Amino acid sequence: MKPYFGLKGPWLTFWVTIACATDMTLFGYDQGVFGGVLVTQDFLDTLDLNGKTTLQSTVTALYDIGCFFGAILTIMIGGPLGRKKSILLGTTIMSVGAVIQISAFSVPQMIVGRIVAGIGNGINTSTAPVWQGETSKASWRGKPIVIEMIMNIAGFSLSNWMTYGFSFVGGPVAWRFPLAFQFIFIFILYATVPWLPESPRWLIAKGKVDEAEQILADLESTDIDDPFIITQSKDIQWGVEYERENSVPWRDLLRGRTGGQGGTHTMRRLFLGMGTQAMQQLSGINVTSYYLPIVFIQSVHLTNTMARLLAACNSVSYLLFSLIGIPNVERWGRRKMMMYAAAGQALCYLVITITISQNENTTLSGPTRLAWAKASIGFFFLYYIFFGIGWQGVPWLYPTEINSLSMRTKGAALGTATNWIFNFMVVEITPPGISSLKWKFYIIWTVFNAAFVPIVYFLYPETAGRSLEDLDRFFAGNAPLLVWRDKDAVVSKRPQAFVEREEEEVRRASSIRPADVAAANAHRESVLRQEKSGEERREAV
Repeated sequence: MKPYFGLKGPWLTFWVTIACATDMTLFGYDQGVFGGVLVTQDFLDTLDLNGKTTLQSTVTALYDIGCFFGAILTIMIGGPLGRKKSILLGTTIMSVGAVIQISAFSVPQMIVGRIVAGIGNGINTSTAPVWQGETSKASWRGKPIVIEMIMNIAGFSLSNWMTYGFSFVGGPVAWRFPLAFQFIFIFILYATVPWLPESPRWLIAKGKVDEAEQILADLESTDIDDPFIITQSKDIQWGVEYERENSVPWRDLLRGRTGGQGGTHTMRRLFLGMGTQAMQQLSGINVTSYYLPIVFIQSVHLTNTMARLLAACNSVSYLLFSLIGIPNVERWGRRKMMMYAAAGQALCYLVITITISQNENTTLSGPTRLAWAKASIGFFFLYYIFFGIGWQGVPWLYPTEINSLSMRTKGAALGTATNWIFNFMVVEITPPGISSLKWKFYIIWTVFNAAFVPIVYFLYPETAGRSLEDLDRFFAGNAPLLVWRDKDAVVSKRPQAFVEREEEEVRRASSIRPADVAAANAHRESVLRQEKSGEERREAV
């Protein structure tokens, strides 16, 4: 039998994207499903959680602790196992955690299930974007990752509708079936990942050059002796060797030593990547992602059924508007997307704070308070629109771009771990925060979002339009800490200085045989025509 069932080129990349997108859909589903489970009466009765808001938040948030340790574990096991085996291991661990949760009759059992499932999800969310990136073309590597995060929202939306629909059933099935539904995604992962290609870069790092070159050829739908494949293989071999020679051990980083990479602002770049993930969580997204039905019930005083319905409708709006980010992530640039979205999110939380404070004002009449409550709902919806466009995908993309080659894997892992530990903090404090602070709780997220605008404006260089080597050159020079005055650091398009430098390097490389260059260019044009033809066929279908 032919490998990959005879699939090559764009169709092979398509199925890798299906597997990675399924992984992220499962991530989103797991994030959203527990918010609906928490307001299910049979669940509260079975686990004796009625009125125990602090314990409810702990049971929910320990999932994120599991994800944090799963991300850290990936740093140790990702290299030896490879991308595919890591995802299959993570999926298996998630399966065990899901079974424990589905069969839970006590809080300790549910906690164990949440932590185990979290460890599996932490491994998967740290590995899938890397696997996708290493089996995709450099020219459109960012878009599949953004698409995967959109599928994360699709999973979140599905979980909201699932828990809403089963709320009418009642009994144990109202919460056990939504928890069990995640096995649909687990089965898809088991059915796709094993037969798909391993990362060529990982194979070359393990000395399996011939196998890697065959995969490169299959991904390009060409022969292994194609000059373009040979050139690509040698580039990856050079990158692997460079990373091996310049990699900085963790013990040296913790001591502030960065070896030969010190002149490229290694620690600063690590913190910039981790900062985007921290800001994503401190924007308050998981105040609502995990607890939107509870927020609507306790802060807006809606009925259980109406709270579930609005949460489900909101997830659809969230999904649709997040699609705007796919074509514009390169056009607008990372800085503008983060700054404009943060400003919009701050405005939404400011209005939410004001409207909920008036809803809780007992001196006002009932109809007046109800009107204020209804006004807050619209701004919860609007908040998700801003977040979906600007902050859903960029924080996952930025750490893979800003770090140097030798630090890219470490930077991505640290960014993922940062996301999960801040996620835990937010999820842990939300139920008791709403219960004790009431409307004042939302001031916290207003302030955080407002602060992100100047933080990004002054500290974050643009990465859109740049090659990864452009960023290395920027940080290898006298890169200013405050970037806002450096035009080359903030423009969305590639700076002219980098374009001119690249053109000069091409002229210096004129010793390359014209026949080889012509062959490589002809291959690229052929692949582009195939991709366009494939896209037209898929659109026709």
